[in-house]
Amino acid sequence: MRAVGDISTQVRQRRPDGLNKAGKPYRVLVVDDSSTMRRIVIQHLKSEAYDICAEATTGQEAIDRFKELSPDVVTLDINMPVMDGFAALTAIMEYDKLARVVMLTSEGEKTAVLQAIGAGAKGYVVKPPVRVKLCEAVKKALGG
Repeated sequence: MRAVGDISTQVRQRRPDGLNKAGKPYRVLVVDDSSTMRRIVIQHLKSEAYDICAEATTGQEAIDRFKELSPDVVTLDINMPVMDGFAALTAIMEYDKLARVVMLTSEGEKTAVLQAIGAGAKGYVVKPPVRVKLCEAVKKALGG
């Protein structure tokens, strides 16, 4: 019979999803016009040791940060002012066909999500994101 301490020790020894095979953190660009939503996404991802290399609040800023920083993965809100996430996704995918983007969406945006997947997004998460679902989507986008 296992002691409870054995299970907690195993959990602590689990390698965080945010680390690559070499032990370095994957770099994430977090894009959302809501500072609250960015903070939630960042907190969830940092809990798995992801490195938040930058934040952006508009689609155009997302494109600029992507070109400047070449992050490993992008979390991208669909509804934003100036340039929406779908337009930003399209531009990012034109710039780098191998880009890994996870869309953040409201519950009622299923059509937009399907469009985004068709345009190259690797997955999506409904807002507000549940930590486990967000981390799973990012891990899957990275090939895990």
